[in-house]
Amino acid sequence: MLSAKLGHFLDKPLEPIARRIRLTPNFFTTSGFLITVAAAVTIPFNPKAGGVLILVGGAFDVLDGVVARTNGKVTDFGAFLDSVLDRYSDAFLFLAIAWYMMLQEEQTGVFLSIGALVGAFLISYARARAGALGRNCHTGIMERPERIILISVACFTGYFLPVLWVLFVLTHLTVIQRILHVKRACLK
Repeated sequence: MLSAKLGHFLDKPLEPIARRIRLTPNFFTTSGFLITVAAAVTIPFNPKAGGVLILVGGAFDVLDGVVARTNGKVTDFGAFLDSVLDRYSDAFLFLAIAWYMMLQEEQTGVFLSIGALVGAFLISYARARAGALGRNCHTGIMERPERIILISVACFTGYFLPVLWVLFVLTHLTVIQRILHVKRACLK
C-alpha cells in the first residue's frame, strides 16, 4: 500500500547524495540485512534498541534502491538478492518477536508472530507466482514497509499483542486480496 502510493518518492531528494556514493547497491542490501539480523538478536532482550536497529536497517533497504536507480546500477541479480534477503529479514524479525513473547510467557503472541510470518511469506510468494504467470501483483494493504513500521512501533511502545493481531489479520487478508486480484487478471 505505501509502496504503491509513495513509490520512489525519496529518489529525488536523495539523488544528490546517491550520486556521490561509490558503494554498490548490493553493499547497502547486505548491510541492511546484517543490521536487521542484529535487530532480531536484540529484540528479545531490549525491544527498543531492536526497534532502532530495524529503522537503521530499513534506511539501508531504501538506500539500495535509490543508489541503484540514480547511478544506473539496477540489475536482475540485485533485485533478486534484495528480495531474498528481505524474506530472511522478515523471518528473523518475526522469530525474534516470537522468542520475546515466549520469554514473556505470552503464548498467544508466539502463535500470532509465527502466523504473521507465514502471512508475510505468502504475500511475497503470491506476488512472485503472479509475476511468473505474467501478471502484476503489487496490491494489498500489508506489504513489507507497513510490516516494518508496525514491528518498529511494537518495539518502541511494547504493544506487541495488539500489533501482532493487526499483522496476523492483515497479512492474511493481503494474501486473499492478491489471490482475488490475480483471479480477476486471469479471467480477463
